[in-house]
Amino acid sequence: MSMTLTVQEWHKREAVTNFNETWSLIDKTDRTEEETLSMIHKAHASRYHWAQIGTPLELARGEWQVSRVYSLIGLGESALHHAWASLKYCQDNNYGDFDLAFAYEAIARAYKVLDNDLEKEKYLELARQAAEQIAEDDNQTYFLSELSTI
Repeated sequence: MSMTLTVQEWHKREAVTNFNETWSLIDKTDRTEEETLSMIHKAHASRYHWAQIGTPLELARGEWQVSRVYSLIGLGESALHHAWASLKYCQDNNYGDFDLAFAYEAIARAYKVLDNDLEKEKYLELARQAAEQIAEDDNQTYFLSELSTI
């Protein structure tokens, strides 16, 4: 039995699927070159599909994920570009909690890739301060574990 999706449903399905597949590739420790390219394209695809139907919150998270991918593969300038976009969505829409903390984390991580210790430390501190405002303990614990990898 085939199911017909609306355009909005299709975009949402593609956004979520690509986001989750990107995460699987981020977590994979022995990616091939082809898988690395796929990870980049899937992160951008997810962000694109959210732009068609999502809120600024999904856009902030999408930009964060694209930034994380670029940091992971050592492309600091691209990582920083998308991290700043994530932070802008958070600031423009008064998003706090772990979204703001992760935006600062992404900037710090990008500066690490760029070997800019001064800026990295500045944004690590902003991330730590934002972490204090994360409401749920599990989210805070997870965030701090991710922050410790920088």
